[in-house]
Amino acid sequence: MAAVGGLVGVWGTQPAAAQGKLEAQYEATLSGIPVGRGAWNIDIQDDVFSAAASGGTTGILKSFAGGSGTGASQGRVVNGALVASAYQASTTTSKKTEEIHITLDKGNVKDFGIIPEPPVDPDRIVVTEAHRRGVFDPMTASLVRVPGNGDPLSPEACHGSAPVFDGRMRYELKLDFKRMETVKAEKGYHGPVVVCALYFVPVAGYIPDRPVIKYLAAQRNIEIALAPVAGTRILVPFWLKVPTPLGPAMLEATSFITTAQPPRVAKTQ
Repeated sequence: MAAVGGLVGVWGTQPAAAQGKLEAQYEATLSGIPVGRGAWNIDIQDDVFSAAASGGTTGILKSFAGGSGTGASQGRVVNGALVASAYQASTTTSKKTEEIHITLDKGNVKDFGIIPEPPVDPDRIVVTEAHRRGVFDPMTASLVRVPGNGDPLSPEACHGSAPVFDGRMRYELKLDFKRMETVKAEKGYHGPVVVCALYFVPVAGYIPDRPVIKYLAAQRNIEIALAPVAGTRILVPFWLKVPTPLGPAMLEATSFITTAQPPRVAKTQ
């Protein structure tokens, strides 16, 4: 779930005295066959935010490559933009458990680590200190903020790109507007989404000859649909479609319950 996005709130800095929550459940399928499930909870307050996701393989895939993972991000809301201060992620498979942590200050990585520490691979493009400046963690990068005062569900949501550092790799995620659609979750949200083309551009921290990197970087048919968090100008993924050699892979919300909350009123003495 933590890798679902990379689409961030670099889109504006207008103040927004708004709060909202999202409680969502997702299902992953490959060629229509269920292979995973996950949950995503987001809480946006006047001055702080938090987001947490968890998920794991199910069905036939679990028999071959069972695994589970969690991810979380916390930070401040500054002039309406989400500015992360910490990110944590953990993945567990039949072979190992890996934990990643990142500490950030105004978009600059102050500290990060992977446990257990991975071996040095001479074929991997080195991530420099410059690559770790002006970046977003994978979780915060999934929360797209649309500037202005109009409807956030607009083509403007698909403008721009986001620089992401996930603790190992530095990459860019770029968006282009494609169309508007209407979606209906089994529980919760029923309404419009904005559909963007999503492009993956590796920068550093990857092995150039890896087939999966080459495949994703060459893809021009990845699509992501963004739905609103009520009471805010934040959009989050409702579904993500990725073509694969084994058929279409899809992550889609089955439950998408979002509620607006009134801003806190300062107490007077």
